Amino acid sequence: MKRCNRLIFALLTLAMSQVVHAAVEPLDRVTVQINEGIILESEVAGMVKTIKANAANAGQKLPSDTALRTQVIERLILTRLQMQMADRIGLHIGDLQLDQTIANIAKEQNISVEDMRAQIESDGTSFAQYREQLREEVTLGEIQRIQVQRRIQVSPQEINNLVSLINEQGLKDVEFQIGHILIDVPSDATSAQLEASSKRADVVLKRLKDGDDFRSIAIAASSGPKALEGGIWDYMNINEMPTLFAEVVNDAKVNDIIGPIKSGAGLHILKIMDARGLQTQEIEEVKSRHILLKPSPILSEERAKGMMDRFLAQIRSGEAKFEDIARQYSEDPGSAVKGGELGWADPNVWVPAFKQALNSLKKGEISEPFRSTHGWHIVQLEGRRTTDATEQFNTNRAHQLIYRRKFNEELQNWLDEMRAEAFIDIFEPEPNRG
Repeated sequence: MKRCNRLIFALLTLAMSQVVHAAVEPLDRVTVQINEGIILESEVAGMVKTIKANAANAGQKLPSDTALRTQVIERLILTRLQMQMADRIGLHIGDLQLDQTIANIAKEQNISVEDMRAQIESDGTSFAQYREQLREEVTLGEIQRIQVQRRIQVSPQEINNLVSLINEQGLKDVEFQIGHILIDVPSDATSAQLEASSKRADVVLKRLKDGDDFRSIAIAASSGPKALEGGIWDYMNINEMPTLFAEVVNDAKVNDIIGPIKSGAGLHILKIMDARGLQTQEIEEVKSRHILLKPSPILSEERAKGMMDRFLAQIRSGEAKFEDIARQYSEDPGSAVKGGELGWADPNVWVPAFKQALNSLKKGEISEPFRSTHGWHIVQLEGRRTTDATEQFNTNRAHQLIYRRKFNEELQNWLDEMRAEAFIDIFEPEPNRG
């Protein structure tokens, strides 16, 4: 009996110690429910910590913890919505494709994968964690391309108009770096909501004109797509930036503040952060041809790679011709009928893995099989030439500029629509009662 009592006492002691331990180290909790998924508090805290560390290294001021947390939660919501969409359509980045992407990144940095791994781990990030972060980035890029590309139509008339405009006026030799703050206005807003948004925009505008830090204000107040980046867009030529920007920055000078400008999304305030001459007055075009196989439930990644290895061996040994294999097997309908020919193009029109493969080749060389977001390729570089991008602005270049502008606009529309249609419940932390 005494032995039984001692056992019960020991078990009770163990249980109490677990309760005390739980009080010291509380379990993770759900911060957001988003459709059928969740965002944990640890994810929010992790991103906040990373942003603060990066800001400290860059000497960048940040807004209050509350404002930063709000922006981080919004970014995580949009990321989770896109990942859920990828899952619904069966888009998954396999290990073989991920390995190829990592090899491409290492090659671009002129280091080995082993050195790259050591560098990542020396910064305190496990390589496994890096792989999963990269898998998510690749998935986001691919789901955006799939979903947004089909919303974009570039008509021959638009291309002809841009080519004519450039021939008449010349390519604007200035690229702008633009800061953007969007003050959200609800759809079907009441007069009171419109007035509240207008007052918020006036407060933001006054702070900017008083010299407050633009990036800090953008993180705190903007509902725009670049809010967590301090509202800063990369350098853009007037022909490729969103239409709203292009209409008002044409004659602007550095540090000019423009707005508020009303659109269907809300009230926009812009600042010209910097301006520079076009970095490239001439562009190098490449002539190439390729063979593409697209993995599917029927054609596995491994089998597609194996077929490419066999094709390459046949071409190099003279057993088969590149163009014959392309016509018979390539799954790029536009080029397959032409023996894989892609013609002359600016390498920047291709996805990064394809551009990178071309950059590593000499004239006449054929690449080893590589994976891009489209599938498995082998590509042959047939030639290089330099053209004057400012005087002979060809149809492909005009199409590229129009497409970039429309992609940025449609991407934001798609994200806004997904968010509006989603079930989202944000659980705010309880106040500290200690």
